[in-house]
Amino acid sequence: MPHWQTSRYLIDLARPQVMGIVNITPDSFSDGGPYASTSAALAHCEALIKEGADILDLGAESTRPGAQPLPQAQELDRLLPVLRAAVTLGVPISVDTYKPGVMQAALDVGADIINDIWALRWVSAEDGLSGRDVVVAHPGCGVCLMHMHGNPQTMQLSPMEGDVVAPVREFLLSAAQALVQQGVRPARICIDPGIGFGKTVAQNFSLLAQQAALLEPGFPLLAGWSRKSSLGVVTGAAPGDRLVSSAVAAVLAVQNGARIVRVHDVQATVQALGVLSAMQAQTNNEQRKMGR
Repeated sequence: MPHWQTSRYLIDLARPQVMGIVNITPDSFSDGGPYASTSAALAHCEALIKEGADILDLGAESTRPGAQPLPQAQELDRLLPVLRAAVTLGVPISVDTYKPGVMQAALDVGADIINDIWALRWVSAEDGLSGRDVVVAHPGCGVCLMHMHGNPQTMQLSPMEGDVVAPVREFLLSAAQALVQQGVRPARICIDPGIGFGKTVAQNFSLLAQQAALLEPGFPLLAGWSRKSSLGVVTGAAPGDRLVSSAVAAVLAVQNGARIVRVHDVQATVQALGVLSAMQAQTNNEQRKMGR
């Protein structure tokens, strides 16, 4: 079973890892506002760890459909006070950003993982620096490469067409291979198919049903289904009422090979994965007995 190498931690992926979402924003799609202050965000970090979060993912800019870009200085003003305290909490800290300048500042403070919806493609107009430049220059940070069709302003206005599994797989493989060719160890890389980022409801569920195809290149997969609009379409539930469907989606993603699930509702997800783990352990025991 693979490990995920990050700045300070070698994360064992033998057990699925629960990444708790900390939105330091006033405008995220499902929980923007309650954790926008430094004190509230830190209290939420501590609460998620108590609920069983293995990793925390801090984001200071909303990338929901239709979201407008945030100036880098404002993103850093939101992020850094929380990050400086979060890196002392004893768990790996991921920073959800696409801006190279924010990535560098976060790594300088001690962040363990860069989680980028642009898969390190975004280039700063000020200095021409890309996220790839920042990650390649770092000796050991983890990185999550996500697939996104279009950008947050347009992705759901003009989603992908046709089958998405093959193009998403090829994009992620190409992005990962480009990093490896520049000297980044494969153990530092995980991939994310980008549920909801420029895909239709049917396409999102196709990525879940055929998730095994995304695993073939050998990189661990992060699944981000939590409270997504596709769950609302099939259940009729508002974002804040999607706890059950989000937990089910996390279990299905893990059953289909995901090693990290990025979630808002940590406690429910940990409990759901505990049931899955118990069933899998019993299945393995019975198979071993039959093989004697």
